[in-house]
Amino acid sequence: MSYKCQLCGKGSVTGGSYSHSHRNTKRTFRPNLQKQKVVLEGKTQTAYVCTKCIKSGFTTKPVK
Repeated sequence: MSYKCQLCGKGSVTGGSYSHSHRNTKRTFRPNLQKQKVVLEGKTQTAYVCTKCIKSGFTTKPVK
């Protein structure tokens, strides 16, 4: 499974890690994913969701 948000599709991106002497090393920036129970297509499923989707209210939590 790729490291992506299952709601918005946000995933890993590559960039550079620069030291004080401006040497460059490749690295990946990964989204802050949280495992949550979410209602998807009418069913309760466990999904990996980024914190931006959680904060903005894109997730609908299942009724207990």
